Amino acid sequence: MDIGIIGSGNIGATLTRRLTALGHHVRIANSRGPDSLADLAAETGATASTVSDAARATDIVIVTIPEKAVPDLPAELFVGMPSGVVVIDTGNYYPRQRDGRIEAIEAGTTESRWVSHILVRPVIKAFNNIRAQHLLESGRPAGSPDRIALPVAGDDAAAKDVVMRLVDQLGFDAVDAGGLDDSWRQQPGTPVYGTDLDAAGVRRALLEAERERAPEWRALEPAS
Repeated sequence: MDIGIIGSGNIGATLTRRLTALGHHVRIANSRGPDSLADLAAETGATASTVSDAARATDIVIVTIPEKAVPDLPAELFVGMPSGVVVIDTGNYYPRQRDGRIEAIEAGTTESRWVSHILVRPVIKAFNNIRAQHLLESGRPAGSPDRIALPVAGDDAAAKDVVMRLVDQLGFDAVDAGGLDDSWRQQPGTPVYGTDLDAAGVRRALLEAERERAPEWRALEPAS
């Protein structure tokens, strides 16, 4: 597949390594420009790209940048993109640690629904609950007793199926986590976040999640 990855942090770089190893054509981009990606491109065979070129991938575009950086993407990044191209959001909202206060998320909009609104494009939420090192090293063949499962949430059944098949290629069981408005069940602070559960464990953890964000995952109240 032709896959664009916007963001070269821990998850973006890891997905570049894993997906090129599987034989996919990967275009990797970040805010610093293609020259900053020369080493990763040389290591993996990926194409160092601009953000706009990465967004022109014909099969999948993965957005894996801090939440606070999403509004800084070009406003018309996905204009004219064919409807069949799947956009994956891997992001998490870290208000105290990184992102600052995002009012819509604080008011209850799920992280990926907010991203979808900003991008003006449907997204599938995946790869947000696993550590990058485990994504790199812990994939296993289908049927392995120690195979980790990952939740995948989204509203478009066909797009979700594409992502779930990609998760399987990477060596993980994919668990349907419902629609995008259900994706709060895999946000930071929930039982499935940062864990290496099997498929049954992921399903159980999703059911056990509580909608109310714990205080450490909310922004500080603005000073009066």
